[in-house]
Amino acid sequence: MHPVGHSLRTVSALRRGVQAPQLASTSRVLVWEARRHASFGNPFEWVRKTLAPTFRDKKSAQATEEARRKQAEEGNLSVFDSAGAAPSGETTPTQVKLENKSMIVKNKSDHHKYSTANFKISHRKLNKLGRQISGKPIDSAILQMTFSEKRASKRIRNMLVIAKQHAELKGINVKKMVVSESWVTKGPRSLKRLEIKGRMKHGIRVHPDSRLSVVLREGKTRHQLLEEDRQRKLKRIVSAGLVREDRPLRNVGSTWAW
Repeated sequence: MHPVGHSLRTVSALRRGVQAPQLASTSRVLVWEARRHASFGNPFEWVRKTLAPTFRDKKSAQATEEARRKQAEEGNLSVFDSAGAAPSGETTPTQVKLENKSMIVKNKSDHHKYSTANFKISHRKLNKLGRQISGKPIDSAILQMTFSEKRASKRIRNMLVIAKQHAELKGINVKKMVVSESWVTKGPRSLKRLEIKGRMKHGIRVHPDSRLSVVLREGKTRHQLLEEDRQRKLKRIVSAGLVREDRPLRNVGSTWAW
């Protein structure tokens, strides 16, 4: 207890010395001590507030639920309260109020447009990935980008996953969602760097930027596409009967067949 009392007496003496109007000195020691203890205040008051026992006001469950409901109505509910579920598996009034405001989309649309940010890649290279996913179901497009060896495939896969979630909130059926359109545009600027060559020559190397945009709509599922392809191939089959059929020959050979 002796070191604590000695420290408090030292701080009090310094405080009285700084606050005394007759000690108007330009000493660096006094100025430094004044800056150091200017916001400290009364040390005994700080010890009393810090170490004195107090009582914690514990609110009831009803008061807590009422406060959460009021925050949900004002739109100030935290992320953890909005994501939590009721302990008994039932929906609380707070969650119902939240779902009515944030989860239900008023203006539903039949399509959703999304794009990546401008990143360092050639538009010719990015256009090949855009053609690879164009016209495919969203799950098939994500699978193509997952197993692709291209460097930009990971960025496009993340973009497709986010676009799928946004389109689902707009009311588009996930099972029928397809990538109906995809296109590539150049970025607003291209980085130019100096390229050193031999014999005191130099050139300008251009690093282009580009972005990929997609449009998601409801279309035919993969099962429907496979069934249509099967029916189209069945129509091409011509029976080898005795009666001549009035249909054009398919896959005619270059020479006689006998």
